Amino acid sequence: MKKLIIFSLGALLCSQGFPQSNENKENEFSMGAQLRPRAEYRNGAIAPHADGADVAGFVTNRARLSMNYKRSNLDLGFSAQNVGVWGQDQQIVNLPGRFMLNEAWANLNLGDGFFMKLGRQTLSYDDERVLGAMDWNVSGRSHDALKLGYEDKQNKLHAIFAFNQNGENVSGTYYAAGAQPYKTMQTLWYQHIGSKMFNTSFLLMNLGLETGTAPKSDVNYLQTFGTNLSYQPTGFQFYGTIYLQTGKTVAGKDVSAYMGSINASYLVNPAWKITLASDYLSGNDGKDANKYKAFNPLYGTHHKFYGTMDYFYAGTSFINGLNPGLWDNQLGLTFKTSPKVTLALAYHHFQTTTDVYAGGVKQTRSLGSEWDFQLTWNVMKDVTLMGGYSTFFGNDALKIVKGGDPSKLQDWAWVSLNINPKVFIAKW
Repeated sequence: MKKLIIFSLGALLCSQGFPQSNENKENEFSMGAQLRPRAEYRNGAIAPHADGADVAGFVTNRARLSMNYKRSNLDLGFSAQNVGVWGQDQQIVNLPGRFMLNEAWANLNLGDGFFMKLGRQTLSYDDERVLGAMDWNVSGRSHDALKLGYEDKQNKLHAIFAFNQNGENVSGTYYAAGAQPYKTMQTLWYQHIGSKMFNTSFLLMNLGLETGTAPKSDVNYLQTFGTNLSYQPTGFQFYGTIYLQTGKTVAGKDVSAYMGSINASYLVNPAWKITLASDYLSGNDGKDANKYKAFNPLYGTHHKFYGTMDYFYAGTSFINGLNPGLWDNQLGLTFKTSPKVTLALAYHHFQTTTDVYAGGVKQTRSLGSEWDFQLTWNVMKDVTLMGGYSTFFGNDALKIVKGGDPSKLQDWAWVSLNINPKVFIAKW
């Protein structure tokens, strides 16, 4: 932290000798800061509360400092953050270990549209269905990777490579997952921008998942591939997604899974927008113990899609449990009360995509419904106040899948203040 502060102050002092008015200067250094506290009331978020369970309340906080350097053929980005819960640290003695680098990367412009970006970086693609920044989470999501790419006005092609280890090994390459969730990753992504209204993209990801026991290294490979289509005629937005999964799980089961999504929205007028969406993810049916048929959305921003109470893919309990799949049908309304204030209301109805049994008796596939309300207020430049309330109406099938007592009131409320200014910029 001291080195970051010294570097920042040095850049600030040195910049005073350079004129700030010439926009054609080659070198640019900028600093940004973010403070994002969020208070939450949980009475059934993440998983249904059991009868008699106490509610939870806390305040999380993200304090992030970012620095960027640019010139014609080189970009450098650093982002350091401290995340935690109010009261987690002592007043006088600050316990070490939670200050970390969220990003630390270099991007080399190789000319003619080619580039190379390497280091710790956020991977955010398409609608963040499979690869996303997960910014809702207080820590966010980062990968240690090498990205090679080409971009022009109509085409973008990225190839991403990662190889993870726990330390500087003397022998072998066994990787005990717990930091990054995979040992190796190769991803190819292509986007074609046909026009202002239409574009399409394709993604192919191969994950190497360590299996077996140390020190022997044995890797199972999981493939995910699919396409995204976006069409935006005047007043409308249409977005479609299809993904398939094959290969093997860590446990060695053969994978045969898929998902599909369609999202359509209509801008009634500058104030009102209505959205209809449907997401279908395959699940395990229990018919073949050697087959795994549940689609795993991997490293996407799941909070964005499957209800903000995060019952399904945001954690591991649903994926690692029965995982009977999910069919989520949604209706959303957005209302801009003013240029600074937006209200949003979304209704979700959830059901499994395979049958669920209890005591040999087949249950209904319906899991229940969720209502999500959100307010966004741009208080001033670089300051945004957000808040929301959600409630879930579950049933006995939800209890089998997620546990708890769905007949009890399940709700969640939160309020967050995001202060995110660019505090310094210098050109020379």
